[in-house]
Amino acid sequence: MTAIGSTSNDNPWGAMGLANQPTQRDTGLGQADFLRLMTEQLKHQDPLNPLDNTQFLGQLAQFSTVQGIGDMQLAMGSMASVMESDQALRAAALVGHDALVEVDSVALSGGGGVSGEIAAETSGPVVVEVVNEAGVTVQRLELEATGAGALEFAWDGRAADGGNAPAGNYTFRASSGAGEDTRSLQVRLAAKVESVSIEPTGLVLNLEGLGSHPLSSVRRVG
Repeated sequence: MTAIGSTSNDNPWGAMGLANQPTQRDTGLGQADFLRLMTEQLKHQDPLNPLDNTQFLGQLAQFSTVQGIGDMQLAMGSMASVMESDQALRAAALVGHDALVEVDSVALSGGGGVSGEIAAETSGPVVVEVVNEAGVTVQRLELEATGAGALEFAWDGRAADGGNAPAGNYTFRASSGAGEDTRSLQVRLAAKVESVSIEPTGLVLNLEGLGSHPLSSVRRVG
């Protein structure tokens, strides 16, 4: 193997008598630079035509505005850091709890059950169908709503024949009424919070079997 040694091509600045690339200078105008420029302006102004007070005050106002914007940016950065820390603390408290989200499908292991609630519109019978990936109803739950509101339900993971339903994705369909009066109802499922992610848009809950959902979609945490 041929070793590659240092040549003049390794340092293109050598031809100009420089050992390394010149250091890039900060071209921004800082507070000290602004004050120095104003001092020099006052020292070299024309005695017969001195700087107008209005112009001088205008420059001071511009300097105050620039300095204020810089202070505000620092304050906003500190506030954002505090809010992110607060989100992290809230996220840690949610792990291990059950969260109820507006979703009707869940990935279950063999014989695994799930609980949730139905948004009932009126009192009366409510039917919940558990449908597998092939579109076949494996279980049918009959509930009775006492009025409009949340109607809790639970499925133990057993099929209609009494055996455990195999692992897979299951969808829950709820309805009330009969015939032409049949109405579909909203389903909400509960699952354990496995972890929480802090995204630019806010907190995202990673739920067992339900995937990731933003905190805004969570109806209840228990």
